[in-house]
Amino acid sequence: MVRSASGFRGTRVGVTEGAGPRNESDDFPGERLPRIRVSYWCARGHETRPVFLKLPENQIPLVWDCRRCGTPASRDGQEAALLEPVEEGFKSHLEYVKERRSGQDAEDVLAGALEKLRARGVLPDELLRDP
Repeated sequence: MVRSASGFRGTRVGVTEGAGPRNESDDFPGERLPRIRVSYWCARGHETRPVFLKLPENQIPLVWDCRRCGTPASRDGQEAALLEPVEEGFKSHLEYVKERRSGQDAEDVLAGALEKLRARGVLPDELLRDP
């Protein structure tokens, strides 16, 4: 079996040996800032654990939105039951688009996109034509 004579196989221009996050020593320039993980519980009992820089206690938010249901979550779980929940919850991208555009606007945008595809030859003319 013949091996390649080049020692640069799979490397990029300007990369020195041992460079990169895997091979960083403890003496690299700059310091990593200490971080903490804080637990928040919503009224439904879901736990959310965002990561913050290690800050004084008064600078860490007392309330955080639950990642599962969108309701307010507190750090002790007791206050979450007293907080007023968000009525709408999370909205998808499509729901936001539907708020901004009417049904006719959506039809116009779709027709324009289909025409562009047909003009480029990506979409056959007979496919998806209005009857």
